[in-house]
Amino acid sequence: MQLIDTTFGQFLEQWASQTPDKDFIVYPDRGLRFSYASFNNRVDNLAKALLHLGVKKGDKLGIFANNVPDWLTYFFATAKIGGVLVTINTNYRTHELEYLVKNSDLHTLCLVTGWRDSDYVQMVYDLVPELKESQRGFLKSEKFPELKNVIFIGPEKHRGMYNTPELILLGSQLGNETMTKACSLVSCQDVVNMQYTSGTTGFPKGVMLTHHNILNNGNATASCMNFTADERLCVCVPLFHCFGCVLALCAIITQGGTMVLVENFDPLTVLASVQKEKCTALYGVPTMFIAELNHPMFNLFDLSSLRTGIMAGALCPIETMNNVMEKMNMKELIIVYGLTESSPGMTATRVTDSPLIRSTTVGKAYPAVDVKVADPETGQELKPGEQGELCCRGYNVMKGYYKNEEATAKAIDSEGWLHSGDLGVMDENGYFRVTGRIKDMIIRGGENIYPREIENFLYPHPEIEAVEVVGVASEKYGEEVGAFIKRKAGSQLKEEDVIDYCRGQIARFKIPKYIFFVNEFPMTASGKIQKYKLREMALELIASQPS
Repeated sequence: MQLIDTTFGQFLEQWASQTPDKDFIVYPDRGLRFSYASFNNRVDNLAKALLHLGVKKGDKLGIFANNVPDWLTYFFATAKIGGVLVTINTNYRTHELEYLVKNSDLHTLCLVTGWRDSDYVQMVYDLVPELKESQRGFLKSEKFPELKNVIFIGPEKHRGMYNTPELILLGSQLGNETMTKACSLVSCQDVVNMQYTSGTTGFPKGVMLTHHNILNNGNATASCMNFTADERLCVCVPLFHCFGCVLALCAIITQGGTMVLVENFDPLTVLASVQKEKCTALYGVPTMFIAELNHPMFNLFDLSSLRTGIMAGALCPIETMNNVMEKMNMKELIIVYGLTESSPGMTATRVTDSPLIRSTTVGKAYPAVDVKVADPETGQELKPGEQGELCCRGYNVMKGYYKNEEATAKAIDSEGWLHSGDLGVMDENGYFRVTGRIKDMIIRGGENIYPREIENFLYPHPEIEAVEVVGVASEKYGEEVGAFIKRKAGSQLKEEDVIDYCRGQIARFKIPKYIFFVNEFPMTASGKIQKYKLREMALELIASQPS
C-alpha cells in the first residue's frame, strides 16, 4: 500500500471539487443531508469563526458530544486550521472532565446539553463558575488558565457560551484571507486528534495522532474491505472512539464515500437506516450486531445492500459471525484489532478469510504495518506458536503521549516498536490471536477500563484503607469491574456507600459492579498482590451468593 501525505482539509476540498453534489453525511432519521460541497462550505465558515475566537495552530479544541451532526463540522474545521480536536468520552463525569481539560491545556470546549443522565452544561458551570459571569471570548478561569472559549453545539443559548449557528453566521461574514493562510501552514505530520486513554499509572494519557497516522490507517482499513467511492457506511459506533473517527470517518474520506450516521445506537434505527439509505457497510461491537439480529422486527427490513463492515471490541462467537454474514448479507465482514496508540488498526482479517478465522483470530498485519510477537523482557521476536507481547511498527504509531515523554519512551522502544501490553500468538500463516494482557486492563463491552484509575479514585474515601480492582468474567459484557476493599478500622462501609461515592463522578461503566470487603489481599512472597487470585476469588464469591 502506498502511503498518502494528504491532510483532512485537502481531502475534503478535493471531494468538494470533484463530486460536489455527492452525499458525504446523512442522518436518515431526520432527513438531514450534507453534500461534500455544502459540508465544506459549512466547515469553512466555522473555521473562520474559530480563528476569529483566537484558535491557533496547535490549540486544543475539546468536543464533548454524542454523534450529533456538527461533531464532524468541528472536527474538520479544527483540522483545516491546524488545531487539535480532543475527543471526550460521552460517559465522562465531573472528575474525569476536570482532569482532561486541565491536562490537555484545552483552549476551547464544545459540548451538547448532555447524554443519558449527565448534564454537561451543569458539569461545566460547576467546574468553571466564572463562565456565567464572563463576557464570551474573555473567559478567565482560575482552575483552567488555558481555557478561553466554551461553545454550545446547537441553537440554544447558555450564559458565557457561544453557539454553533451564530458562529456559522459570523464565519460567513468574514473574509477568507486568514483561513487561507492558516490552512497553508498545516502539514500531514501535524497532530490533528488527541484521545485520552488510561494507563497503569492510573492517570489518563493524551494520545497524539497526526493526519498521516489516521488517514493512512483509514485508507488501509478501506483496502482491507475493498471500499470504493460508492460505499455507504452506516456508523452507529461513537465518533469519540478511533472506531468511529478513524476506522469509519478516515476510511470514507480517503475514498470519497458516504457516511450514514446514527446519533445514538438503537438497533431499530440502525436497521431502518441501512434499508432506507441502501448501506453497503455496517460497523459495531459484537453486542450491537447481536441486538440487531435479535430485534423482533429484524425480518421486516431489507438488508440486501450490505456487503461488508467491521466487528471489533471483542472476539465474536462463530455462531454470531455466521448469522451476521448470512442473515445480514455481510459476507465480507472483517475483524480489526489495535489500540488508540496504533491509530488504531494493527491487524485485521480479510474479506476472503473463513468465518472460523474471523471468529478465532484478529487477522494478519495491517497493510504497510510490521507486527511481531516479542519476548516481553528482551523485545526479541518469537517464533510462530510462542506467546509474547504484540508489537507493531510503521506509519500508524502515535506521535506520543501529550506532555509525557517518560510514558512515550516506555510505549515506543528505540527501534520504533509500539508495545501493546497485550499477549498474543502468531500461527504459521501469519494470523494473530490475542491470548491475554500484560496489563490488567478490563474490557467491558468494548470499553477499556484501567483498574489503577478506579483505585486512585476510591483511595481518598475516608473509610477505605486499601482497594484493588480487577476484571470479573461476564457473559454479557466480557468483563465487569470488581473492587476488593479493605475498610479502615471501625468502618461500617457498605456496597451502596461505595456506589454512591462513584455516582456522578466517574463514568457509569467504570463503577464497580461487584464490591467485596476483605481483611487482607493474596500476596506473593515478595509482597506483590496477586490479582489473578482476586479474579478467582470474585467468581467463587459470586457463585456462592444466593441467586
